[in-house]
This record gives sequence, C-alpha cells and structure tokens, in this order.
Amino acid sequence: MATPSIAANAYASLAKLTDPSALTKGAAGEASGGQSFGAMVKEAVSALSKTSHNSDMQTHAAAAGKANIVDVVTAVAESEVAIDTLVSVRDKVISAYEEIMKMPI
Repeated sequence: MATPSIAANAYASLAKLTDPSALTKGAAGEASGGQSFGAMVKEAVSALSKTSHNSDMQTHAAAAGKANIVDVVTAVAESEVAIDTLVSVRDKVISAYEEIMKMPI
C-alpha cells in the first residue's frame, strides 16, 4: 500500500537524480578533494541497478497479488527516470569525446 512516506522517498530520489547542482558540485569538487567523475558514474550505475531491482521486485509482487499497483507504478517511474538520466549523461560524454577528437593538435 502506498503511504505518504513511500511517496516522499520516491520524490526525494527523483529530486536527487534530477538536481543540476549535484552535477556542478561533483565537477568542481575534484580539486577540493570531492568525488571523481568515475566514482560519480559508478554511483549512478549502482543507483540504477537498485531502482531496477526494486522495480522488478514490485512487479513480481504485483503479479503474485501481494503489492499495490501504485507502488508498482512508482517503482517503474523511478527506474525510468534513472535510465533516462544515465542515457542523457552517456550522450553528453560521447558528444564531448567527439568534440575533443575534432580539435586540431
């Protein structure tokens, strides 16, 4: 059953994934001892894995009749947002790499 705390946690996770200030903190934080880009990508992939696993578990529980449909939809939406975010970052990294390769030496 969907409770206000589950919904609040889902919205907090979504806000954390889509927060543009988190990206600038990670980029500028490297010089001041912050998280490296590789660690940030590894963390994002780990978060994607967790949300995908949660989505799968909710879907299986709904198929067995043990979960509320609202919980399933919320878990699938979180997973979709995480995948869209990761794909967007991947596209930006590839675009940046292509721009670097076009630069004259």
